[in-house]
Amino acid sequence: MTKKNSTTKKTARSKRAARSRNAARLQNATQESKKAKNEKVVVTGGAGFIGSNLVDALIENGYEVHVIDNLSGGKMENVNPKAVFHKKDIRNLEDIKPIMAGATYVFHLAALPRVQYSIEHPTETNEVNVNGTLNVLIAAHEAKVKKVIYSASSSAYGDQPVMPLREEMPANPKSPYGLQQYIGELSCRLWSGVYGLPTVCLRYFNVYGPRFDADGAYALVIGKFLKQVSEGKPMTITGDGKQTRDFTHVSDVVMANILAALSPKVGEGDVFNIGAGQNQSINKIASLIGGPVEHIPARLEPHDTLADNSKARKILGWVPMVSIEKGIADLKKEVRK
Repeated sequence: MTKKNSTTKKTARSKRAARSRNAARLQNATQESKKAKNEKVVVTGGAGFIGSNLVDALIENGYEVHVIDNLSGGKMENVNPKAVFHKKDIRNLEDIKPIMAGATYVFHLAALPRVQYSIEHPTETNEVNVNGTLNVLIAAHEAKVKKVIYSASSSAYGDQPVMPLREEMPANPKSPYGLQQYIGELSCRLWSGVYGLPTVCLRYFNVYGPRFDADGAYALVIGKFLKQVSEGKPMTITGDGKQTRDFTHVSDVVMANILAALSPKVGEGDVFNIGAGQNQSINKIASLIGGPVEHIPARLEPHDTLADNSKARKILGWVPMVSIEKGIADLKKEVRK
């Protein structure tokens, strides 16, 4: 047997083992949720891209899901019809307090999640991403929820001299958005320490997948590229396209949220990288999608992101499963429908 064939077989065995472990964890999660049939949970931002995928999974696992969303970025068509929908804004504390009552878990995903938009609109994004998060924590504490799972961002790292990015590295945000999401982490840790509210923070790395946001000037790059190609336009790449991102499939992010909620090992503001652990250049993404490209001026953003996800693997038992090649291939099929 050649060394290459041996390596290939080892890789295949490793992937099969990872699938088996994830299947077991999903089964355990499902069993746990069935023990508390119709247990109430709240998802802020549940009409959005990531939030709506999470809502679907929670409903499938037997939870009674309440969605808080003002539809500024989310879409009503994304909301599972089995969910209880509340068109409310997290900036209004008194509006969200009653919704939290009786909830076991709160998954906080509501945000204005764009780096460039936050640079151009720092006040508005601060009101949502900082003040809104504070309101969620206050309401959750008063409702005595079991745990808040906070959707943080790898933007908190900013530019770092060393890759991969590890949770113990000092935050170095390069945009109002990165700063605002990091403040949210600090608030979670403080609410756990001072008020006894269990919290956990998940730093997402460039999430993509079904229901991606293809609209707006600052759409996620994969969704934006797919939309441009479907319209017969060139894919617009900022700068030289050599900047890299750790693209992570939304189904893997959903799994991380559920594992973080159910894990008895976390709840003191613990921070976890939720990234695939493999970074790809924007040029490669364009190549995988296929089509003409057009380069536009670079903008203020970190040049590279790459997650060290060993902490999430070890403590949460989380294993990312979807490769970038399969994820984009599946999205291309969806776009063609």
